[in-house]
Amino acid sequence: MNDYLKLEGVHKSFGGTAVLDRIDLEIRQGELVTLLGPSGCGKSTLLRCIAGLTGLDSGRIVLEHNDLAKLPPRSREVGMVFQSYALFPNLTVFQNVEYGMKMRGMPKAVRRSRTEELLALVDLEAKVNAYPHALSGGQQQRVALARSLAVEPKVLLLDEPLSALDARIRKNLRTEIRNIQKRLNMTTLFVTHDQEEALILSDRVCLMNEGRIVQDGSPETMYTAPRTEFAARFMGSYNVLARREAERLFPGLHGNSSSYAIRPEALVLLRTGDAHTGEAGARLVPDATVHTISVLGNIIRCTVEVSGIQLTVDALNDGTGLRFREGEQVTLALDSGKLLHLE
Repeated sequence: MNDYLKLEGVHKSFGGTAVLDRIDLEIRQGELVTLLGPSGCGKSTLLRCIAGLTGLDSGRIVLEHNDLAKLPPRSREVGMVFQSYALFPNLTVFQNVEYGMKMRGMPKAVRRSRTEELLALVDLEAKVNAYPHALSGGQQQRVALARSLAVEPKVLLLDEPLSALDARIRKNLRTEIRNIQKRLNMTTLFVTHDQEEALILSDRVCLMNEGRIVQDGSPETMYTAPRTEFAARFMGSYNVLARREAERLFPGLHGNSSSYAIRPEALVLLRTGDAHTGEAGARLVPDATVHTISVLGNIIRCTVEVSGIQLTVDALNDGTGLRFREGEQVTLALDSGKLLHLE
């Protein structure tokens, strides 16, 4: 990995509490890295430190071998899009987008050309003379994105940019952001607490907790191979089992981990007498009880109890209706090969 953007021992405290605890991170040029984690884990503070809006207590932030800590925010060549959009209400869409270029003294012809180019990129050519109050939330966010790109930043920082939008607009806009980022080969840090958003958007995901990066990797790795109990619970609604629980479900368990995890879709519910057509060698555990059934779009999620253990089981909603009923006694098929050993 090259060192286009490198964070070395970044530390920040507020009132004696470490919000960022010696963060080390390297980001390749053109890479989209998502900082994922619960509220208060330090994601947004890290972006603000990179942008120069919050000072460091210690550590270095190096962009193309230049230490950003020595530079004021306007000299860092970093663009930031906030959750609140922060558009100027008294300026039109065109004026908002060209504002940063105007402040830098760029020629009018260059500003106009660049603004028109970016408004076409975010599909807002028809709104050049509109004011922010006349735009939808999704349109305002696209204006904020175009304004940040106008000054041609070397790094783009996106701080929960979609959290205020409804679900349908979020899905459309995150696709647009990803397409624009790829087209421009823009090095990007994206902050979110939504694991689905992180998995869809990212080249790499950095999972944060209590001011530290606890695991990072490709979206596939983060989902299929969480290393800790925190990562398993946050990344995929895993069933997390204490060792004594895992031993009840998987007799003869190998290894010495204190906790284990298995994905909801790796478990299969069967009616008594049904043949299991899944992995050979799966263990069939009878006398499981279905407690709740929830339809989550294309997934049907059941909570079941077996051997005194509560488990979540996911199955594809294939349109044939609910296969089981709440309170029904069923058999649970368990494949020990899908069980993950946690650190």
